[in-house]
Amino acid sequence: MTLKEYVSSSRIIIPCIFLVLIAQWVGKGMSPVAAIPGALMMLAIILASLQIKAWLPKLPLPAFAWATLIALLLSVPYSPVSEVFMHYTNRIDFLATTTPLLAFAGLSVGNSLDKLKSLSWRIVIISLLVFTTAFFGAAFVAQFILNIQGII
Repeated sequence: MTLKEYVSSSRIIIPCIFLVLIAQWVGKGMSPVAAIPGALMMLAIILASLQIKAWLPKLPLPAFAWATLIALLLSVPYSPVSEVFMHYTNRIDFLATTTPLLAFAGLSVGNSLDKLKSLSWRIVIISLLVFTTAFFGAAFVAQFILNIQGII
């Protein structure tokens, strides 16, 4: 990735990280300063995943998958940095970050309404099927795990 591409990506990433810090303050009552180390770790993972995606363009994995893999490797108990990584990233309430980030994503989709209109009514049926399947799939996994743990 070139410096120009980093700057271009940062125009989206930096406001998102800022929204994460504001969400911590509003949703959790945590000082944004206390969440900065975790947010900086998130930023480093995001930039690293974008770089890996640029290095390996033939692999069909999106940058999000690389970010997930990096975070997984940093957080497993066998990682030498897992304690520090988990200490700072556990301070970030990821549920509180979803609302502003989804709003930000919604605003970006709003620029493509003409493209969405051209997809026809079939996209509504497909979307409903995908959402329903994802919901019931997640509910099934949660039920299974909670039963194994004896919580329910």
